[in-house]
Amino acid sequence: MFIRLVLFIGLLLNLATAKWVVADGVTTVIFIGDSLTEGYGVRKEEAYPELVAKLLSLKKYTLRVVNGAISGSRSADADRRLRWFLKQKPQILVLALGANDALKGTPVEVIKKNLAAVIDLARDNKIRVLLCGIKVFGNLGEDYNRAIEKMFSALAREKKVAFYPFLLEGVALDKKLNQVDGKHPNAKGHEVIARQVARELEKLL
Repeated sequence: MFIRLVLFIGLLLNLATAKWVVADGVTTVIFIGDSLTEGYGVRKEEAYPELVAKLLSLKKYTLRVVNGAISGSRSADADRRLRWFLKQKPQILVLALGANDALKGTPVEVIKKNLAAVIDLARDNKIRVLLCGIKVFGNLGEDYNRAIEKMFSALAREKKVAFYPFLLEGVALDKKLNQVDGKHPNAKGHEVIARQVARELEKLL
């Protein structure tokens, strides 16, 4: 039993080590986000990060996509998560957080500070950043909604990073592109997001 346990642990270690091996000429892209990026309610291969890799492969780009999104994530977790992914030596970070913060009414300046921290960490490690903004359709008031949108664009300007203003552009509030909860994209919605993100990401490649 002990020998089997040792062999099993050894196998796990080998698999874990193999995950960090990247071939020359491959660009590693880390996606850090929430359920919208993780692909809540769709198959892993239907989530937009995987589709982005497929779309760009058609243009002869070779990407290694790591979907580091976790449902329910908030901006306060972002820098710690990127720090863990640094061992994979990513060249690009797609940062798509803030929706859960906004739903809970987190002060806009707090969200900005959290996102700025992960952008600074990325830049310190020579990782290019694509920041994806959000729009709020909740009941927190128009002033808060506008402040969220302005914060993302201001942060992108201040940090001089690539910026896509609205991750769910053309998808939000469209029943045909969302699941029954009206919040999470379905497979077709992820296809729309993928085309838009791929276009923005190509500018960094």
